[in-house]
Amino acid sequence: MNSIIKDIALAPSGRNKIEWVKNNMPILAEIEKEFEVTKPFAGRHMLVSVHIEAKTARFIQLLARSGATVVACGCNPLSTQDDVAAALSETPGVTVFAKYGITEDEYNDFIDKALETNPQIIVDDGGDIVSRIHNAHSRLIPNIIGGCEETTTGIIRLKAMTESGELKFPMFSVNDAYCKYLFDNRYGTGQSVWNGINRTTNLIVAGKYTVIAGYGWCGKGCAMRAKALGAKVIVCEIDPIKAIEAIMDGYEVMPMAEAAKLGDIFVTVTGCENVITKDHFKSMKNGVILSNAGHFDVEINLRDLSSLAVEKKISRENITTYILDDGRRINVLAEGRLVNLAAGDGHPAEIMDMSFAVQALSAQYLVENHKNLENKLYSVPESIDKKIAGIKLGSMGVAIDKLTPEQKAYLNIKD
Repeated sequence: MNSIIKDIALAPSGRNKIEWVKNNMPILAEIEKEFEVTKPFAGRHMLVSVHIEAKTARFIQLLARSGATVVACGCNPLSTQDDVAAALSETPGVTVFAKYGITEDEYNDFIDKALETNPQIIVDDGGDIVSRIHNAHSRLIPNIIGGCEETTTGIIRLKAMTESGELKFPMFSVNDAYCKYLFDNRYGTGQSVWNGINRTTNLIVAGKYTVIAGYGWCGKGCAMRAKALGAKVIVCEIDPIKAIEAIMDGYEVMPMAEAAKLGDIFVTVTGCENVITKDHFKSMKNGVILSNAGHFDVEINLRDLSSLAVEKKISRENITTYILDDGRRINVLAEGRLVNLAAGDGHPAEIMDMSFAVQALSAQYLVENHKNLENKLYSVPESIDKKIAGIKLGSMGVAIDKLTPEQKAYLNIKD
């Protein structure tokens, strides 16, 4: 089956992007040295559904060089970089179904085309692939040995499937690995979200009220970076413990109904729907900026906003302005989709180096142990986190202490 991309002539630009991140992803380079010899995925067919950009392309190329045949498709209609998709399609053993700006029907069609290749291992981002297999392609299940899930949103879906007994093959919760969420969710999201907002709007952040909806690890990162840029940060939460944590981190905490009246910039990062709705829009200031950093475009209710608007126009690339009947303008970035990817380049290379290392080593563990695994969601083994952290520290030129035999005995640690 041939790749479906926008234009193969874009490949040179994509190759340059991939080469740039490759030089800044030392963990994957170390793993690749091992995998090119051991070929852990030899004879295996993998389906990778991710945001098709330079870091993911580097990861997919590693899988192919480790013996796998790989089909890659996007996990968001607005996050594919067409030049990277073109370059990736030139990689031996890799087929790509991805274009920027596709419709929802085209997005689902690409997923179906990818599934027609009868994958054995799934690398998912958001849960759409696993969900579609179970709901529309159940014939594939006997051939699938398992997979990995990258994001909080996908993990929520997999936990529900596990609890209901619906999950038909083992999956690893990559999102919950220490080397993923402590760095990717916090530092990666924090930096990439503000990169996306700032490059899209070209407006100042300092001195403005910034409302962060959700204070999980991604929300913590977004709030931390907003504060560093000089914003006055407000956090909206439903969890009283996280709300206290936000207060002790130095932020104001209030319901969205109150925050909507004050905010200049909004970032939703909850993984839930209808976080900002009609009543909130009615009380917002003129000129507010709305952005979303949750996986799906359901956190800002654009149907409600459209119902209030008398006019809608594109004010700037990736900025849609809704004009209300009283003249107020509400600006939505990237159509309410992931602002860091739909309007930016996603997380920094060094961050995704860690996250994709977790994916690669979890997939290796799956191949080696799948016969002993049940059809449920598994945590990533601690040994994988420790291996990745060790490689990362080495690449940074950092050494740390080790316990002496006496200290191990005192702590009752067995070798």
